[in-house]
Amino acid sequence: MASAHDFEFKAIDGRKLSMKDFAGKPVLMVNVASFCGLTPQYGDLQKLHETYGPRGLVVLGVPCNDFGAQEPKSEGEIAKFCETSYGVTFPMTSKEKVIGADAHGLYRWIAGQVGEAATPKWNFHKYLVDRRGEKALAFDTAVEPSDPKLVKEIERLLAEQPQGERK
Repeated sequence: MASAHDFEFKAIDGRKLSMKDFAGKPVLMVNVASFCGLTPQYGDLQKLHETYGPRGLVVLGVPCNDFGAQEPKSEGEIAKFCETSYGVTFPMTSKEKVIGADAHGLYRWIAGQVGEAATPKWNFHKYLVDRRGEKALAFDTAVEPSDPKLVKEIERLLAEQPQGERK
């Protein structure tokens, strides 16, 4: 596959969620978990969504139970928790695997792009995918959503021309 836009998820509410729907927009994809010490990052992810969403950024939460079994609940329970605890309104997928041979295809594709060393090692690992869905930058768990280096990359991608050349 040539682009992140070639992949699909199931949304947390069961509908189809195609990455093609985000073509022309940078996407911040984060593997999330409700019972992790880093769960408060949901609040800052929501702030990014509110601040940069109107300019085109898509924040996409990808619940996963890969690390410490910290996302054991159902999709409905996860959605309710995120909404009531953090006011989350950004799109979320159904629970997915993000590491190993059983990882969602987009995570495997990105691993091929960024290298195995930049794959998720814990919850709240972040990938920032460009408008064309062709390149991804990795930010590990310790990089909070408000971190200046992440915000700088978001702003850089938002400043790029939406009609960028596809190679």
